[in-house]
Order: sequence, then C-alpha cells, then structure tokens
Amino acid sequence: MRHSFKPHLLIALAVASLLPLVAWPCFTSQRAQVLEKQHPDLEFESLAHQMHRQSQIAYDFSGPADCVDGSADGFSCRSVRLAGWLPLQDIGGGANGSDNWGWVHRDSGRMFALMGRSNGVAFVEITDPENPVYIGNLPRPAGVAEDVWTDVKTYRDHAYVVADSVSGQGIQVFDLRRLLDPGSELPVTFDQDAHFTGFDSAHNIAINEQSGYAYAVGSNLCAGGLLMVDIRQPQDPQYAGCYDGDGYTHDVQCVIYHGPDADYQGREICLASNEDSVTIVDVTDKAEPVQVGRHTYAGSQYTHQGWLTEDQRYFLVDDELDEFRDDLEGTRTLVFDFASLDTAPPPAEYIADGLAIDHNQYVIGDFVFQANYERGVRILRIDDAGSGLLTEVAYFDTFPGRSDLDFQGAWNVFPYFGNNIILVSDYNRGLFILEVTDANIARALWAEIFGDRFEP
Repeated sequence: MRHSFKPHLLIALAVASLLPLVAWPCFTSQRAQVLEKQHPDLEFESLAHQMHRQSQIAYDFSGPADCVDGSADGFSCRSVRLAGWLPLQDIGGGANGSDNWGWVHRDSGRMFALMGRSNGVAFVEITDPENPVYIGNLPRPAGVAEDVWTDVKTYRDHAYVVADSVSGQGIQVFDLRRLLDPGSELPVTFDQDAHFTGFDSAHNIAINEQSGYAYAVGSNLCAGGLLMVDIRQPQDPQYAGCYDGDGYTHDVQCVIYHGPDADYQGREICLASNEDSVTIVDVTDKAEPVQVGRHTYAGSQYTHQGWLTEDQRYFLVDDELDEFRDDLEGTRTLVFDFASLDTAPPPAEYIADGLAIDHNQYVIGDFVFQANYERGVRILRIDDAGSGLLTEVAYFDTFPGRSDLDFQGAWNVFPYFGNNIILVSDYNRGLFILEVTDANIARALWAEIFGDRFEP
C-alpha cells in the first residue's frame, strides 16, 4: 500500500458510518466477492463512500482567463484557457456533479452542455462559451431517489439519461430541440418526452450513433452486462437483447468495426470494460451476441473505461484502482493492440509524470483527452500507440492545490463539439467550459465530425 493510514480517513470512517446504507456500484467489498478478488482495504472503501457525499468547494470566478505562465485564475494549465464556469448550485444543485456530455444543434450551430447531477441533468447553452446560460433542469422521474451517478448520452437530437443505485429510473428520453425555444422564464423545469422502464437503474449508458442502439451497463438486469435498446425511433426505445456472458460491465464503447481484423469488418463490436478484463462482444445480432475475446493484463485492479484510436486498432484503457493499489509513480494508461480482436499481446503502458486516479478518456485523431480526478483534464499526444509512447501536451487542473489518490475533481471531459471548446464536469466545483489554444490539438478538434450531431 502506497499510503499509510491518515487522520482524515478516521473522519471519513466516522462520516461513512452515519450515511445511509446503499449499494455502491464501483469496486467495494461486495464487488470484490463477486470477482473473487481481495478488496483493497477499509481505507479505500471509506474513501469511496466519502466521495459520494463530498462538499462543494467555493470558487470566486472572476471571468474568463487565459493560461499565462502556467496559470488561469489560479488553475494550473498548459495550452488551455478558462472560458466559462458555473457552480453546481446555479445549475440545479444536488449533492454532487457527475457525468457530462454535449450537443450541437446542426442547423443553427448552437452548443449545449448536459451535466449530470445527483438529482437530475442540467442544460446549459454555451454557444457563447464566456457567457453560459442555464436553460433548465430535467429532474429524476417522479418518486426516484437522489443518488450520485447520473450518466447521459445523445442520439438524433435526443438525450438518454440513466442513474445508478435507484429504483424506477430506467432511461429518460428528452428532446433536446426543446432547448432552442424553451418558451418561458429561465430556468425551466422540464419533463421527459419518453421513459423506458425495462430496468430500474444502470451505472452508465453508451450509444452507437451509427447503428442507433443504446447499451445500458451495470444495470440491475442482464447480470449488469450489455443491455441493448433500439433507439432508432428516438422516443420509442425498445428492448433488443442482453449479453451477460462475462457478467458486470462498467463502461463500453460500441462501433461499426472497420479495424484491421478482417473477420469482423462491418460488424457491430462492443469493447466492454468489465472490472477485471476488456471483453469484446459481437452484437451484430442482438438476439445472439457472441463473445469474441476476453483480455486481461498484469496488475489488473479495476478495468474502468477505454476508447479506440480512430483506426480501431488500439484501445486505450484506464484502471481506476491501480494507482491506489500499486506502487505506481504516475497515472497509468494501458494500450491494447487489437490487430486481432480475439487474441492480443499484453498491453503497452504509459506512466504519466504525475499521480492521480484516472476516470474517463476519449480519443480524437492523435490525441487522447483524459479526466483524471485531482489532476483535472490531461491531453496527451499519441506518438506510438503500440509501444505506449504518449506525450502530455496540454492540461487544465480543475482541482488546484493538491494531487492525491482521492476521488475528487474531474469526472468527465467532453471534447466532441467539433471545435476547440471542451467541457469538464467536476465533482466539487461544477461545470468548466475550456478552450484549447494549442494549434495542433485545435486542428484535430475542428476536423472531428462526430456522428449525427452534424448529419441529418
């Protein structure tokens, strides 16, 4: 164990003992039993519980700020400026922020941030990034409790919202075009346009915009595996299938495959981060999905999330607990070479020049955008994926003043607006609207055409 027991953890234990008992979907002692793995220890579990009831951190926003001499309004930075910011209490409140996503109205070019909170989803117009406008809130369905995880993705001008450790959430469907002219004094409390009730809760939702299918993962059904929903008619979601052959899936990316493995080209393939493996499933036939390969690696602690390079050969993966459990010098990114989907060599490794727990990452062109909790958003150039050669070229630390192995700070980064604006949802400080100033990264962002955000 890297750290000795700290006094503040005694406080965390005391606080945790006063909290209501709930099912924590990340790596707790219950999940350890299922995986037949040793639970990290009481220190980790107390931290995990503590993270779900964090306090918001006050920040006196003084306006947009360029990154000058490594700082933007007190946030350490490189090639990223602070364009705008909104605190959680100004966009619907709740105990914590969580996931975020974005949406562009293709006809007008207007841009919106969608930020998950413990009690709903906030909609913020960021067409003028320096003057964000809180449009309104989509609360939980009637009778559904508040909880930390709210995840949201988009398809054909609609948002799809799930929540974990609750009963009755299912998938809320919201027509995002209603944000263009909400028709009343802001902010508006919206109602959902449709509600899929085929399950109660899910840890996350992924959408393959090419196929028109959503994948709820970590749900209370299908052993927590890939629960497939047909959303080609956006307001009429229909159950399509289940893959439970490898148990619980924490996160997933599903694509129409065009990578180097000729056996699967043109098929719909899901790369699932399954706690102790990357499990690849052919879901072309939703009624009979087939496991293609199950890939493990040395030092596996909690396989959390990953994203393909654009040639679909390499899969960059973060393990949420390896920094905590192992004696690592910096945040570790694993890079699988999936020239063959069913067999693969051990992954290459990149170790960052700084230590924090990694959470979510996305690849655009030759760059990967990582949300790394207490080190904020980190942007790495992929120099040689096969050997794990990555170079940090930009960053913005939304959690200044410390970098430790705690679950605070940046939860998610959204880089898919098709310009150099990116979003970061921060547990403790709310919604950050950032502008990348590095010309090479900006070119990659401007070149991105992401699914049907820009297509009819």
